[in-house]
Amino acid sequence: MSYRVSVSALLLKLFSALALASTLLLSNEPSLVKMAHDPNLQWGGCPPFIGEGCQIAVLHGDPAKSNSDIFFKVPGNFKIPNHWHTSPERMILVSGKLDVHYEKENSQTLSTGDYAYGPAKKPHTAFCHEGDPCIIFIAFEEPIDAFEIK
Repeated sequence: MSYRVSVSALLLKLFSALALASTLLLSNEPSLVKMAHDPNLQWGGCPPFIGEGCQIAVLHGDPAKSNSDIFFKVPGNFKIPNHWHTSPERMILVSGKLDVHYEKENSQTLSTGDYAYGPAKKPHTAFCHEGDPCIIFIAFEEPIDAFEIK
């Protein structure tokens, strides 16, 4: 019986040491601050079906891998076509005013600072109101993708 207790205690110490080591390794990653209107942001294009004027800036991570963050920007008076993503989306509207409509739900209007969650694979559309461009911070759990629904 004392043999089991010793093995259990040893395993507990080993897991604790591994957890501490991984925490120390993670703490070596530098912090990061990005601002939506920073002229040094590198904006790139969106999937073609979304349309001219749409831009994406990668803030953190690799969009081809899990857990990346982006700014998504469209001009005022812009309709984002019906589409879905493999990943859930966690969003905060940074500027503008945006109507978001998820399939089989009522439309919601987001104002600057509002948070929205979009479930994985749930079709949705959006419309950026006239005026300021809509800039949305989006955190993806899975690699970033977008699939048009015609």
